[in-house]
Amino acid sequence: MPVGNFIFLALAAGFAGFVDAVAGGGGLVQLPALLIGISNKPIPLILGTNKIPAIFGTSTAAISYFKKVRPDLRLTLTMALPALLGSIAGAHLASRVPTKVFQPLILSLLVLVGIYTWRKPDLGLNEKLKYTHAKRLWIVGPCGLLIGFYDGIFGPGTGTFLVFLLVIVVGYEFLKASATSKMINIATNFGAIATFQLTGHIWWKLGIALAVANVSGALIGSRLAIRGGSPLVRRVFLIV
Repeated sequence: MPVGNFIFLALAAGFAGFVDAVAGGGGLVQLPALLIGISNKPIPLILGTNKIPAIFGTSTAAISYFKKVRPDLRLTLTMALPALLGSIAGAHLASRVPTKVFQPLILSLLVLVGIYTWRKPDLGLNEKLKYTHAKRLWIVGPCGLLIGFYDGIFGPGTGTFLVFLLVIVVGYEFLKASATSKMINIATNFGAIATFQLTGHIWWKLGIALAVANVSGALIGSRLAIRGGSPLVRRVFLIV
């Protein structure tokens, strides 16, 4: 790989780690960069390699958040376990479904999410829990399965959609939603990595190198998010 390509990918991974730690959506930066930087590689290899820096960065952010923002562990696990299974199923199909199928759909959904959030200036600034705790558990399980499947088969925007669902469906504030989404994202990344590894679709040396940059960005992003709270997370969420 040319040195210029690697520097480009490392910078993108660092920025992706920062964005993902604050508001989710780091894959919207990192995966397109990989598609450009190693365009001569098969798509499944690019998707699999993308998960290595993602899981390291997400885990770093989750640890930083956990010290300050304690998520509802029961709800998190109820969403994370189906998400893990969904990501395994999605990763199995990743080599059979053209990524171009998702591009217009994901772009449209992200635009709608952005407009909806922008038009509701108070959305996610304060916690407004919906339903009973038991009903919330029944709702987040299928949501986790669906979003895990998407993360396994393609991935960009997973963190953004997770944060949005936790704000809209559960009633979390943006900071708590972002903290909770990290733990669920670890599960989806792990399931995808295990599946891609079985088929040999991970470039480990590049993945680990980019993980260093991603973790650096995640450390900065998570600390900034904790300091700025939900108003900052909301602003970065809209930018993403």
